[in-house]
Amino acid sequence: MSLARRMWHQIEPVHAAVYFAPQVFDEAAKLGYDVRSRWPSYFAWRTAPLGEAGPRLVTATHYSFSPTMIAGIVPAIWAVASPEQVLEARLRGMDRTLRDLLGEGVNQAELAELARRAAESVDVAGRPMAAANLDLPWPDEPHLALWQAYTVLREHRGDGHLTALRAAGLDGCEALVSFAAIGAAPAANFAGRGWSEDEWAAASDRLASRGLLDANGAATEAGRRLRDQVERMTDDLAAGPWRALGEQRADRLAELSLPFLGAIFQTGMLPAQSTLGIGTVQAPD
Repeated sequence: MSLARRMWHQIEPVHAAVYFAPQVFDEAAKLGYDVRSRWPSYFAWRTAPLGEAGPRLVTATHYSFSPTMIAGIVPAIWAVASPEQVLEARLRGMDRTLRDLLGEGVNQAELAELARRAAESVDVAGRPMAAANLDLPWPDEPHLALWQAYTVLREHRGDGHLTALRAAGLDGCEALVSFAAIGAAPAANFAGRGWSEDEWAAASDRLASRGLLDANGAATEAGRRLRDQVERMTDDLAAGPWRALGEQRADRLAELSLPFLGAIFQTGMLPAQSTLGIGTVQAPD
């Protein structure tokens, strides 16, 4: 794997704990969000750095979600709590989560410094989610600075991934259909993104007309090449902060991050099969 992809596998699960940790759901419930579904708090946690974002801005930055689904959640989430309250609560939730998982081992100043150095080197041009998170003040506690840096780096990669999807001519639903078609994750795993059966079928038809899906809905060779192109471009666009940090420091960051990564895997809080194509069942060696 490229350095950018290897580091993504290190940081994504730590960042993603904010969407699955019971401590964070508890903070969401205290704010007044309905936590029977994870989506209201998910959109609140993820979009709060943008301010009181409306449905079009959230659709633009959450490309693979149905605009209809988003419109049913946003802007209603801001009637529950302000972005400022949400940002305070997400840090409280991650503070509780990481302290509960790692105890005294949570405060890793060297790790936090390396992650912040990488995050502060990102090019924010065309990267709204990365830029919005980078504009936030840095927490004083090393474990929270680490999580915020990982969030900047994760969103930086995500912003670039949307650029790669657009370059490949894949709209939001087509992006999911084509990803499922190469076997990266079952189509059923994407039901939460809000696309109707008719929308999914229409996207499949469009991809088939381009020669990207066969009659059974599986990716053709051309479809696999296109998805490979998307992933290569995503890695290339995500490489900047890791080049700036350097491979030796990146390897040190990965080494120091293992306790965080392992502790999160061992809870079982993350889905057994990620919609990102990252396996989350196995703890790192």
